[in-house]
Amino acid sequence: MNVMNCKSCGRLFNVMANEKICPACKQALEDKFQEVKRYLEENPNSSVEQVANENDVSVKQIKQWVREERLIFSEGSLQGIECESCGKMIRTGRFCDECKANMTNTLKNALDRPKAPEPKKPVRDGDRMRFLQSGMKD
Repeated sequence: MNVMNCKSCGRLFNVMANEKICPACKQALEDKFQEVKRYLEENPNSSVEQVANENDVSVKQIKQWVREERLIFSEGSLQGIECESCGKMIRTGRFCDECKANMTNTLKNALDRPKAPEPKKPVRDGDRMRFLQSGMKD
């Protein structure tokens, strides 16, 4: 059994799958997410700071939800987050479309690369039968 302190409230809890926060804090965070989502549906052109202030959530947490692709900046929004590879502004996720395509192609090429031929085993006398020479003479 793996026990850990919750990063949010400090209480001890049983870790099931590499979690950092306890189930109670996880549920509270999910409730906050639903609140932010409803707020954004009613106020689609709000800034990140405005959403954070109105819903008592940190800007960092909102950006984390955007990185997880749970939230998307609106089409006309001047805000965004940076692609982790090239720094270009994106609306959601971790990477821009170009970097995603680049990584996909790189991975695909690595998987499609022909395998090196197996080295040939040295050929010996084949499958011929061998006899031992005896030192005895008739």
